[in-house]
Amino acid sequence: MTSSNKATKIQLFDIWSPQMRAFHMSWFAFFLCFFAWFGIAPLMKVVRAEMDLTKNQIGWCIIGSVSITVLARLFVGWWCDRVGPRIAYTWLLIVGSIPVMAIGFADNFTSFLIFRVLIGVIGASFVITQYHTSIMFAPNCVGTANATSAGWGNMGGGVTQLVMPLIFGMFVTLFGFSESLGWRASMMVAGAVCALTGVAYFFLTQDTPDGNFKELRAAGKMESKAAVSGTFLEACKDFRVWALFLIYGACFGIELTINNVAALYFIDYFAYFQEMDSTKAIGAVGLIASLFGLMNLFARTLGGAFGDKFGEKWGLSGRVKWLFVVLFCEGLALMLFSQMNVLVLAIPSLLVFSLFVQMSEGATFSVVPFINKRALGSVAGIVGAGGNAGAVAAGFLFKSEAITWPTALFIMGALVTLTSFLSFAVTFSPATEFDASREAEEALGLEPA
Repeated sequence: MTSSNKATKIQLFDIWSPQMRAFHMSWFAFFLCFFAWFGIAPLMKVVRAEMDLTKNQIGWCIIGSVSITVLARLFVGWWCDRVGPRIAYTWLLIVGSIPVMAIGFADNFTSFLIFRVLIGVIGASFVITQYHTSIMFAPNCVGTANATSAGWGNMGGGVTQLVMPLIFGMFVTLFGFSESLGWRASMMVAGAVCALTGVAYFFLTQDTPDGNFKELRAAGKMESKAAVSGTFLEACKDFRVWALFLIYGACFGIELTINNVAALYFIDYFAYFQEMDSTKAIGAVGLIASLFGLMNLFARTLGGAFGDKFGEKWGLSGRVKWLFVVLFCEGLALMLFSQMNVLVLAIPSLLVFSLFVQMSEGATFSVVPFINKRALGSVAGIVGAGGNAGAVAAGFLFKSEAITWPTALFIMGALVTLTSFLSFAVTFSPATEFDASREAEEALGLEPA
């Protein structure tokens, strides 16, 4: 999708232009989805005790939380190409809020797992966020816009590690709820906020800089729904899409996994937390686990911004080379973190690892908008689904009785390092390189070189 009115810079304090309204609403909506998606993770100590969950069952909860998102992202990418991001986000937020609130009614492993799986649908919000910013911003800054909106959204995974224990503590200490009722009420709050944001998205955004899909198609200014049929198959036939699918699994998939396991990992493998009572331990590990997600405040933006800079200097191939560097370093950093068994060393290594994970995500989606513009939603959906496919695969390592969690993390780091070499499979034709350069010059009002 092209438009002569795409924004050529990010003006954070602009809330009036359609481009920046879309930017702010998309990252905030994704933030809330991420918050609700992993809201139960820092409370799993209480849930595990109440339902007497085994390590195997915890593993299935980890896998279940990210499994359905694979299918949801594929569908939502296809859906965005047809109805636009505004309608897609509105319905996803409203429908997705239902299982977030309904998990409060779970009373055994089976019902808890079913709702945990269904909550994963809201993880498809990432695709809409990337789609919306991709069609609102010009090539010179689209990598930065994509990375920042997604990074600030991903930050919900860190904030929830910090805030959900506080909400839980408020219900337990101030309102006198039992721990069982406290975690349920906390998830009800998270779901309700998502639903309200869905309504706001409908009224505060538009699909493109020039208007909504429905009106633009009626005016003949945009391809009809029939004209974009077949774009999903077109994206599926492009081997570069599947290379990025695996690459995104090696960065975003790892982030999802850490969001799910961080709290229990610190409780189970660091004796310091085992001596505390439940409420204090949940709060303490939640604070540490939140640091991982809070790095999204700037780390993913750096990945996209450097992608734009490398693209400006060396073209689309420069973006790919940057992607290789950060993904390779991510694998090394994860292996290092897995070997830390002293808290004062584990926390700094976690932050270094987090930096490279999130820069890798930003670097990936500084490449995605240039793969196939006609099938932008489908490409974003497939690549985004790769992130969850990676998390599903990683989940099986954590449910195994034969593998300790530190060993699982080390194996993941080694696989990430190997996956980084797939970056070199993502190539662009001279014509595509030329078109990207010309579009950037036109957006900036420069004379073609």
